Amino acid sequence: MDDIWKRDEVESPCVKLCVIHPEARLCVGCFRSIDEIGAWSRMSIETRRAVMAELPTRAKTLTKRRGGRMGRKP
Repeated sequence: MDDIWKRDEVESPCVKLCVIHPEARLCVGCFRSIDEIGAWSRMSIETRRAVMAELPTRAKTLTKRRGGRMGRKP
């Protein structure tokens, strides 16, 4: 592989499940905000790393959506 194709960048956390949680305002797939998703390609490597480090804590803030009978249980 040519050196030109090697990139020392933080990869995107996108998992192609792009749905914004209505209350948390975060993507339920990657846990980034809309602003972060839009700016990702322009962010510095340091900023991307900072966002990536924060994502696991954001995942805990989202509640699971329940449907059917499970949605009616208290």
